[in-house]
Amino acid sequence: MAQAINNRRVLAIAIPIVLSNITVPILGAVDTAVIGQLGKAAPVAAVGVGAIIITAFYWIFGFLRMGTTGLVAQALGARDENEVRAYLLRALFLGFCAGLVIFLLRKPLIEIGFWVSPASSEVEKLAEKYFLIRVWSAPAAIALYGVIGWLIALERTISVLILQFFMNGVNIILDVWFVLGLNWGIEGVAIATAIAEVSALVLGLLLCFERFKDQQWPGFQAIFDIQRLKNMLSVNFDILLRSIMLQAIFVSFLLFGGNFGDAKLAANQVLLQFLHITAYGLDGFAFAAETLVGQAIGEKNRSRLRASVIASTKLASVLCLLMAITFLLLGPGLIDLMTTAEDVRLEAKSYLIFVVLVPILGISAWMLDGIFIGAARTKDMRNMMAISLVFYIISLVTLVPYFENTGLWLALLISFIVRGITLGIKYPNLQKSI
Repeated sequence: MAQAINNRRVLAIAIPIVLSNITVPILGAVDTAVIGQLGKAAPVAAVGVGAIIITAFYWIFGFLRMGTTGLVAQALGARDENEVRAYLLRALFLGFCAGLVIFLLRKPLIEIGFWVSPASSEVEKLAEKYFLIRVWSAPAAIALYGVIGWLIALERTISVLILQFFMNGVNIILDVWFVLGLNWGIEGVAIATAIAEVSALVLGLLLCFERFKDQQWPGFQAIFDIQRLKNMLSVNFDILLRSIMLQAIFVSFLLFGGNFGDAKLAANQVLLQFLHITAYGLDGFAFAAETLVGQAIGEKNRSRLRASVIASTKLASVLCLLMAITFLLLGPGLIDLMTTAEDVRLEAKSYLIFVVLVPILGISAWMLDGIFIGAARTKDMRNMMAISLVFYIISLVTLVPYFENTGLWLALLISFIVRGITLGIKYPNLQKSI
């Protein structure tokens, strides 16, 4: 008998993801804090630059997490155990291949990074050292996306949380030992992070292989089935294009903010932290939707699809309302904690209403993304994101010249609204397809 879809089940998936997301910034913060003990500016800047460059290249392959979750959840719903297992091995294969490409192209990639984000010669030299060491773990770091996506599809989000804590724990211990104990400097930071990523993959595989205890492994032909691989690559490519367009919106938001003076630019950066908090919270429920919707699609069960959408969205709505109220009431105090510059504080508080509206106006976009990922309807996601980007650009052109930074924030909110509306229009077709 299929497990019931209720609030407890949704929360069991969502809460570990929310906690796991909170740990994400820790890895970079620990690297910076430890190298900062050396008392020199260049190594701190180099770790920051090197980490941003390598993370940007890893981010390109972040689609592997989302694509894996939707497809595995569908195989699970269809009770196709062989495919559930085969998708893990396919994700590992694609992750290792992608990581190997990054490793082999490491020299030109670091040059591209410095071209996009130039720094002083001393910082670039140290950042290159950091990058060329950390890149050795690229196959493990990208394959880990597939492992995490697979575990989420199986509703094993506590395992994902354990992985994040383990990786951060290994990184902290080795950072302190290598940098402060052995005095390895920036090389020590890079080695510590690389070992942490490889160790996390090893632990992830151990957690995954619990499902292989019966020694029933998919055959070579099943793993490398051309049609299945083509479908997986198509799904992942759509998600990649969608993610690039979404990233273009946020990057342009920051770049345009620079046109209105340092205070407004800094204020926007402070307020974006509220948006990140919203994302960390909503991701948990979007991931729950991915898993439960994918299983319902695999079962070809329309009533379970509706139940999955309603249960995950209902709890997400409660969270959004709580976040909006929290930002409204505590936002000014949080802004004061994040910056001591009085002009930045004043600017940030004057635009606070926009981040109060983000959870309310953005929930549809976040949750429908999760629903469409679970259904593997990634072409719809890609196309609706393109429409959203077009409306964002139109809003920039028409609103920013007259309303400056206010127009910029309105354009961002409009992109969320359009994405939610357009995906919402597509949802009935998704439901009817079962």
